[in-house]
Amino acid sequence: MIKDAAGIKNPMGRKLLAWYKHHQRSLPWRKTNDPYRIWISEIMLQQTQVNTVIPYYQRFIKSFPDVRTLAAATLQDVLKAWENMGYYSRARNIHAASRIIVNQWGGRIPDKFEEIKTIPGIGEYTAGAILSIAYRQCVPAVDGNVRRIMSRLFAIHKPVDDPREQKNLRDLAALLVPAKHPGEFNQGLMDLGATVCRAKNPDCSRCPLTGLCRAKLHNLQNILPITRKTPAILHRQAAAAIIRNSENLLLVVQRPASGLLASLWKLPGGFIEDVEKTGSLLRRNVKEELNISIRVGRCLASVDHAYSHFRLTLQAYECRLLKGDPEAMACQNWRWATSAQLKNLPMSNIDRKILAEIAKSSSLS
Repeated sequence: MIKDAAGIKNPMGRKLLAWYKHHQRSLPWRKTNDPYRIWISEIMLQQTQVNTVIPYYQRFIKSFPDVRTLAAATLQDVLKAWENMGYYSRARNIHAASRIIVNQWGGRIPDKFEEIKTIPGIGEYTAGAILSIAYRQCVPAVDGNVRRIMSRLFAIHKPVDDPREQKNLRDLAALLVPAKHPGEFNQGLMDLGATVCRAKNPDCSRCPLTGLCRAKLHNLQNILPITRKTPAILHRQAAAAIIRNSENLLLVVQRPASGLLASLWKLPGGFIEDVEKTGSLLRRNVKEELNISIRVGRCLASVDHAYSHFRLTLQAYECRLLKGDPEAMACQNWRWATSAQLKNLPMSNIDRKILAEIAKSSSLS
């Protein structure tokens, strides 16, 4: 029988490892013990579905096969490789982190918990995943799936998204990680949460831990875990200017180095707090961004997009440059771009969608 790090008998570990041996998902990052590739996969998997990540991971590793290659790349190249996966701060963090790893640790990802946690973008979960899977250390890797499993196994009635309870769940998980095969154990929990102990309608008939689960015993599996009430999602409005020059090139700007979608390229414009004043507010935003005056014409396209904390409706307006030459004021850079050049610039999903809608409307007019 497997014992955990504290020497306590752990039937959960034995059952889970046996289940994982036969039911583990075949994923490209599980075919290696390379801490770099495990790190990249774990960062990509944060808030993104596995099936979405796989092609991005494969392309990313092909472009940046090791930490030194990533560190030598430009941020724009990294953002372009990350394009449409969202949460671009992750891409900026791994780029910054790769340079720290090369400069401070000679290109080797640290194998000590306190050291690896100093790397940008690596928190307790990612540190635990890398250390247990790549370095086979007996540490937990507790994400949302694992918190859900813990709350059901032990029938915990406290909100799993409360920071204090998250620490308690991590401490509990640490007691269960076996000294042997800690990486397989943590990956087994991840797979169990993703495929069996799901957030809704858990399939208890397929669960190897059902005989140990207090939630199942008391018919609480569809009630637990408990979460705090979340505030209503804010709906925001934004407007973008479609400005072309005499050569039919489109004016685009590079976002600031910090903030939402930092360093990506976009159309000039910004958030609109009063939709009844869209024209004047768009003129103001473009003036602040580029120090030019424009005339706002008809709306060419409108798209919706959901971020983690708000929903956004972006409308693009046909505009004419009246006065001034563009200057990078509230942006990093600007350029007049052809359609081909636009494809090579890193842009967010919503900006790609609005450009596609504009192209569609232009072809129909």
